[in-house]
Amino acid sequence: MKTVIALLTFSLLMISCGEAPKPLLTANEIVTRAIDSTGGDLYKKAHIAFDFRNMHYESIRNHGFYEYSRTQTDSLSNAIQDIIGTDGYRRLINGAPVQVIDSMANKYSNSVNSVHYFAYLPYGLNDKAVQKTLLDDVKIKEVEYYKIKVTFTQEGGGEDFEDVFLYWIDKKDFSVDYLAYLYHTDGGGIRFREAFNVRRIGGIRFSDYHNLKPASEDINLFTIDSLFTSGSLEKLSEIELKNITVKPVE
Repeated sequence: MKTVIALLTFSLLMISCGEAPKPLLTANEIVTRAIDSTGGDLYKKAHIAFDFRNMHYESIRNHGFYEYSRTQTDSLSNAIQDIIGTDGYRRLINGAPVQVIDSMANKYSNSVNSVHYFAYLPYGLNDKAVQKTLLDDVKIKEVEYYKIKVTFTQEGGGEDFEDVFLYWIDKKDFSVDYLAYLYHTDGGGIRFREAFNVRRIGGIRFSDYHNLKPASEDINLFTIDSLFTSGSLEKLSEIELKNITVKPVE
């Protein structure tokens, strides 16, 4: 009898050892893997250009230096360029610098930065001002996702540091397939985005998004994925980047 008990105990130990759970990833580790899977170091030395809603955007990064720009043409055919970066903000009209009052400079800077921020996600989610929290895993369309909450510190978090973001990252390939956010500008609201038309250009992954909102803004942001799976969100628009080019910076 003792021999049988010993064998059973040994077998149970072997099964237990064989089924030992894998180490859990932290929010930082998940985001880092997501960044690596979408481009990683390619972002750090790249000249990226694209068109979005009749405006042209460009970014240049070179290991610490960065410059984001937006170019548009007004009704008089003037080329207006807004530029932000390590040297601050400036506006050019037909190539000549012009003075812009502080309130408008902040508005233009935030607008330019916002488009570039969304275009390169998840790159940027490891910046110093970003605070990440790993929430419970969820399943959307039969795919398992890590669900991560992102907030920002006031210092370095920009004027919209009180906004709250959620990211759903595929547990297998670490792609960011969905995101949602609670914002406070222009009256505030909640948005949910679903990635589509995913493609790689110059080694970097880009996505377009279906832009959706809840029927009522009076909902809990953290339950919006359940509203999406139940078909309870309303489609507002499509976020599409066109004519994307990626060139390495020498």
